[in-house]
Amino acid sequence: MSAAAPHENKETSLLVESFENHHLTYHASSTYGNFDTHFFYGQDEERSDGLLNLRKSYRDQSKYPDFLPTWDPTEKYPALKFYKYEDPALRADPSFFNLFPEDQEEGISIKRLTPKLGTEVKGVQLSSLSNAAKDELALLVAQRGVVVFRNQDFASKGAAHAAEYGKHFGRLHIHQTSGHPEKVPELHITFRRPDHDEYERVFQDATSSIGWHTDVSYELQPPSYTFFSVLEGPDGGGDTLFADTIEAFNRLSKPFQDFLSTLHVVHSSKEQAENSKNQGGIQRRIPVTHVHPLVRIHPVLKKKALYVNRGFSRRIIELKKPESEALLNYLYNLVEGSHDLQVRAKWEPGSVTVWDNRRLTHSAIIDWEEPVLRHAFRITPQAERPVEDLKYLNDETYYPSSLTLDL
Repeated sequence: MSAAAPHENKETSLLVESFENHHLTYHASSTYGNFDTHFFYGQDEERSDGLLNLRKSYRDQSKYPDFLPTWDPTEKYPALKFYKYEDPALRADPSFFNLFPEDQEEGISIKRLTPKLGTEVKGVQLSSLSNAAKDELALLVAQRGVVVFRNQDFASKGAAHAAEYGKHFGRLHIHQTSGHPEKVPELHITFRRPDHDEYERVFQDATSSIGWHTDVSYELQPPSYTFFSVLEGPDGGGDTLFADTIEAFNRLSKPFQDFLSTLHVVHSSKEQAENSKNQGGIQRRIPVTHVHPLVRIHPVLKKKALYVNRGFSRRIIELKKPESEALLNYLYNLVEGSHDLQVRAKWEPGSVTVWDNRRLTHSAIIDWEEPVLRHAFRITPQAERPVEDLKYLNDETYYPSSLTLDL
């Protein structure tokens, strides 16, 4: 089976509608786990004007009040619409002349974290880059997967500056449920409350804090070059794990690769929305499901990557339910359990990590002994719609067709 490009496919639309009605029930409990991004009734507070925010004792501890999360129950947005994405990496000079100028080479340190994945850079200030250098930054991140920049000044320039900076890399995503600074909806804030209640909730029904995911893969056009900075955190620990799904795909046999390349997966935001509701939080848009190819092609690298993640992938629509579950679990375990295609990014004050959500999946880590305040922000530019063949790139009519499934 291959994807065609009709405006609508009645069979597929009915299939997805039936799937949504009958198969999106698990993960909807209050233990789903977005404790660091969602409002939590009884622990957080409601202002007199109806705005939801962190309790005063948490706010008073923060060194970066400009980045503190708020949740406005009246803030609503329409469904996201298709837009043509122009990848800045395709404009870049592959010599990286602007990102790493020759006259500044002595002050720049570039170190590979592993041979195939991850780079650490010192001596480059992201906020000072020209547009040409930003294009080269995108190319570097596409090639290396994740790049950690040390000693950055994003935090001192404020939330509005961070959001404006991210617009160079694509239309910025406004999250459906997470907190954002009061006047900057384009920033996604994570805030681990320095409280035993939250710490205990994380492990209430789990033996590990690991939760591998690809950010908002349920959207029609999920992110590309994603910026993340930990403003405050533990003295040690709290790292982020990254795994390379291009390398994971390359590890598979050719017949298996060919089979996987015929499949499509439903990604859902409904469970995340239900979790926010159960905790007393908000919903800015109507929850969505979208179908993406299980194997997507990277528009810059021209390489194939597995595009499934335990957080938001729900069902392979060409397979029976037991087959889908078995195959998805195999792929999850391949990506999550293969340490030789992973890298561990360590946080330091002033660090900004940029990664390519199209080829990486990641997980935060809670490994500190006592509850601590961990405050971070994310800039999330949206990319192209995932496609299995570049002939469908930026084709608004692209949609999987000829699908059959006995529900």
